[in-house]
Amino acid sequence: MKHIKLKEGILALTANAAPNSLLFESMWPIPHGVSMNSYIVQGDKVAIVDGLCGWDGVPETLFALLKEVDIALDQIDYVVINHMEPDHSGWLDNFKKLRKDFKIIATERALPLLNHYAGITEHIQTVKSGDELDLGAGKKLIFTEMPNIHWPETMATYEQQQRVLMPCDAFGMFGSIESAIFDDQLSPDLQQHYERETLRYYSNILGAFSLPVQKGVAKLADLQMDVIAPGHGIIWRDNPQHIVEEFMRYARYSKGPAKEIITVLWSSMYGATEMAIQPLVQAIEESGVATHVHRIPDTHVSYVIQSVWESSGVVIATPTYEYKMFPAMHAVLDELFKKKALNRKAFSLGSYGWSGGAQKELQELAEQSKCKWEFLEPVEFQGRPTTDTIKLIQQRGRELATQVKEWVASNRK
Repeated sequence: MKHIKLKEGILALTANAAPNSLLFESMWPIPHGVSMNSYIVQGDKVAIVDGLCGWDGVPETLFALLKEVDIALDQIDYVVINHMEPDHSGWLDNFKKLRKDFKIIATERALPLLNHYAGITEHIQTVKSGDELDLGAGKKLIFTEMPNIHWPETMATYEQQQRVLMPCDAFGMFGSIESAIFDDQLSPDLQQHYERETLRYYSNILGAFSLPVQKGVAKLADLQMDVIAPGHGIIWRDNPQHIVEEFMRYARYSKGPAKEIITVLWSSMYGATEMAIQPLVQAIEESGVATHVHRIPDTHVSYVIQSVWESSGVVIATPTYEYKMFPAMHAVLDELFKKKALNRKAFSLGSYGWSGGAQKELQELAEQSKCKWEFLEPVEFQGRPTTDTIKLIQQRGRELATQVKEWVASNRK
């Protein structure tokens, strides 16, 4: 756990979940870890925003933490709950055993969650967009409701005097933060690393809520933000507008177009479908479009979603398995469609043995999900692909590349 002075009277507390120590939300790999950030705002009164990271529920740990930042337990007057997900609020039930008379600040929609997760029904002050909390000594918190980023009770907290925004999951990312805590401390390599982890975080955690993201961020347009201090990841003090623009761009990727990239997702049981992949990828890349290639199920769905999110085109290459799609491919596509990667240009192909069926099920799944993917005519072949089949698949790859380039170019105009 580290504590860092952000501005006069505002501290950041950061703690890291170690690389591969858990699956975030019990689903998403964190090979580079993830940071948990919380904030203390001190005027005449003291407020904690987004939890007490670094506290394990043991009183002595909490006392040592507060002593380190020179705050006594009985000085804490307010706990601001921007978001009730347990990675930010799970400490509350232990905290209330030690400090009975603090007041919780949260939105109306947080009330049932406070009850069911922490058993708290009293000493709650509900707020809505534009409401203020004066802490004295010039410190004033202003609240903005940002529902469904990514739970319905979510809000952001803004400290008016120092112009610090604390938006919890908005503007967050995967990845531990070590010596480089602020955006102006990042080397070019670290900057690239965190940009990839931001894209994966966004697509995995917030992708399905891209419309609420755009609406929520728009509510912040009139705030002067010198610092953006999210619940996960680095803190933005040099160029906070950069992460705002990144999130808005990722939100727009939901409906497309995204980048001039085609993601190729493929599965193969006995090598027949696999025989078409390299010639197809070669045809796409020779047409001037980059590719991301993932074998399913070897690639975790987290990285598939990240890849498709920034791609304007997708290839689905799947064999038929018992009259249906290869099961691992079906599972990946089902999760991908739920994340609302919409309107992609697409092409599907695959081998079958005694009977086809994968392409039919793919079309049914796409229609049910309302993903609005625009598919070229599929190529389904029995056994191994012939030379003519390979040529046809390559032709489809070039057609897909052309569609992607035209779509992306039209969006630039």
